[in-house]
Formats: sequence, structure tokens, C-alpha cells
Amino acid sequence: MKNPVFIFAFSIMLIFNGCSSEKQWQYLVKDDLSHWEQLNGTAPFELIDGMVVGTTVLNSPNSFLCTKENYGDFILEFDTWFDPQMNSGVQIRSESRDDYQNGRVHGYQVEMDPSKRAWSGGIYDEARRGWLYTLDNNPEGKKALRVGDWNHYRVEAIGNSIRTWINGIPCADLIDDLTPTGFIALQVHGIGRDSSRVGLQVKWKNIRIITENLEKYTTPYQPVIPQYSFLTNELTERENKEGWKLLFDGSTPFGWRSAATGVFPAGGWEIIDGTLTFNPATKGKGGGDIVTVDKFRNFELVVDFNYSTGANSGIKYFVDTESDGGSRASIGCEYQILDDRLNPDAQAGLAGNRTLAGLYDLIAPRNKRDNGPNQWNRAIIVVNGPKVQHWLNGQLTVEYERGTPEWRELVAGSKFKNFPGFGEAEEGRILLQDHGNLVSFKNIKIREL
Repeated sequence: MKNPVFIFAFSIMLIFNGCSSEKQWQYLVKDDLSHWEQLNGTAPFELIDGMVVGTTVLNSPNSFLCTKENYGDFILEFDTWFDPQMNSGVQIRSESRDDYQNGRVHGYQVEMDPSKRAWSGGIYDEARRGWLYTLDNNPEGKKALRVGDWNHYRVEAIGNSIRTWINGIPCADLIDDLTPTGFIALQVHGIGRDSSRVGLQVKWKNIRIITENLEKYTTPYQPVIPQYSFLTNELTERENKEGWKLLFDGSTPFGWRSAATGVFPAGGWEIIDGTLTFNPATKGKGGGDIVTVDKFRNFELVVDFNYSTGANSGIKYFVDTESDGGSRASIGCEYQILDDRLNPDAQAGLAGNRTLAGLYDLIAPRNKRDNGPNQWNRAIIVVNGPKVQHWLNGQLTVEYERGTPEWRELVAGSKFKNFPGFGEAEEGRILLQDHGNLVSFKNIKIREL
């Protein structure tokens, strides 16, 4: 039986599409492609029977057919067909500048993904921050694409909100304010030297846009899929309603203290440009791990982090700063932050259980997509009773259950074997680690479950 919420959303979509009278739409492709220009790659784009057809070629980077006009707030619709062997997408609010990677096209991309991961309709930040909205927490959205058939996309980009639908099914609900305007572009993905994929096609038709009186045609908001926000140290209206709260306000250390002394460190930790940063150059007599003043039991925690080249750090939870005279003040389950490429700790432990997004010294991560050093990555930790998840950049990397025989066996084989009941506390503090390397945090927010 289909989810009635999605049936309702689909019905609303049909109503509002019907209300969008034809005169409100501007068709972006008419008799030719004179209002478009090709950037970066050499894959050909042709206008055939009213369709824009792109075809893969060897030894070309991603090719983009871009509108010559920029668009800020809009409603965009298009129909697309693409070979099931290829990945593609449509850029929105995107740019190509001489001062950014020699003119490489970058910005928001609405994904076209026929693979088993099924992230069509998700939002990828091309040549910038990577994935902003995957569909791993939207099972209905993962079913929206009809692979090998024509599909109808709708994109509503209004203010800092970007929402997408495929065939009337909600796929993405993103809040982000990095780029308020830019061009629209059709992508043919590069295939490198893979001659078996030469000649694959992607097609678009009925590409149309509304840019005026958008309030008349915007789909009424319903919180039917997860919303992900990248606003800096700011909660959205929906997040406030859902009970999220900021653990870092962007300008003061309010809510944090030293794990060892109970007072926020005088050195080492700095607040710079809205980030909570550990800077070893300013450590002096300060530094050390910091913890939240409050304790948490069941929660969803979001932390954006940026680690320097070769760095080691971590986010710990269920930290107990009081027992045993404070001897366990920095002990807890740890979401590992590590430059796996250069830090030798990645080769220590057992089978990768000390690498980025894993549960330190206990469970190695899987399905990991790391944006790399000196780039922002997003960690999500979900604790619901004994069940815990780690996420990195929209992908589930670790899932485990505390207190089971399997858990205790893991602990017995780890460096935590001499800490009775490790990881089984009902509540604890959240900790940001001073491991002696430069690392920054922002957008630290939590919702208690």
C-alpha cells in the first residue's frame, strides 16, 4: 500500500501544476540552442525533434550546456531520458569563473542516477562541497525514478530553499545559501577512456521555467521527507519546530567547557569566522578536550568539521567527566576524524577501525565518501536507545547496538577493555577532541529523541 502522505503530496503537485497556466512558463529551448553555450567538455549537444540530446565521447571532462542567462528564484520543470549505463544531472544556480579552477562549472546539481544507490533527485554540489542531499533517508524518493524511461523533474529554488520532485514524488528538501543565483546547465558526464561507453545518450525535453509570481505556483510545504540545512550556525523554521537546538552559537563558547577543568580553555580553542577551532599554534597553557555542559541520552547530532592535512581528531559521546575522580573525562564512543591518506593511525588498529567516520578502535566504516582535508564534511550521529549510527556526508558508515554480547566482545578486544561498561552509559556529554592538530567545527546542532 502506498504511503498516503506521498499520495497527498502528488495530488497537490498535480493541482498546482494545473494551476500554472501556460503563459507563466518560459520555455528555455525553442527553435535552436542559441540561448545556450557549452562549457568544459567536448561531448556534443544537438537539438533533435525538440529534444536536447547529449552524447558521451572519449577523453573529455564533464560537458555542460549552459544557459546564457542567470536565474535566482524559479520553478523549473523538464522531462529526461538517459541511458541506464550513465549518470547525469542538471545544474542550477551554477557558475563558471576564471578565478575558480580555470572556469570549471560548479554549483548545485540535481542528480540523475540510474544506479542501485538510487539518488536521483538528490543535490550534489559539483566541483565544490560534494553531496548535500542523498536519498538514503528517503526510501520513497529512491523509488521515484523509472530507469530507462522518461521521467518528469520539478525543481523549486526559492530563497535558500531547494526542493525537488521526480514524477510527483518528493526527493530533496535542502536549505543552503551559498549561491543565490547562477545559470542552468545540462550535463553529459565524462567517461574517461572507457570505449565501451562511447555514444551513450541523455535527452531532455519540455525544459521550462517560472520566475515571476512564484508564490502562486509553489508547492505547499509539507514535512514529508527529511530536511537538511547548511545554514551557518542557524536553525531553520522546521528545525525549530522539530526541537533542534544549536550547541554552538557561532560567536561564544557558551555551553562548552574543558573536560578536565570545567572551565573553557584559555588557549588552543578559538572562535574564528563562526567556527569552533582547535589551533595548536595558540595552545599555550590551555587546550585539551572540550565537552558540552549538558548531558544527552537519545539524540541526533549534526556536526560539520574541517580537518587539516594529516590531522587526527574526533567527536565523542557518552562521555562521563565525573566518575572515578575524573579519570574517564575524555573516554567515550568516538566518531573518528582522521586524514586517512596521511595519518599513520589509519593503518593501526584492526581492519580500518581507526579511520574516518568509524567507531574508533571498534568498528571500521563502510560506504565512506570523504571530501578530504581542508574541506567541510558533515558528521551525523544518531543514538536511539542501544542502537547507534554514524553518517558521513549523507551516507551511513557505521551501525551497531550497545550492550549486546557482540558489543562486549568488541570492547574486550579494543583499547577500552579496561573500562568496565564502556559505551553502555544511559547518558553522557559530547566531546570535541584536542589531538594536537588543526580542526574546525560549525553547525553543531542536536535534537533529542
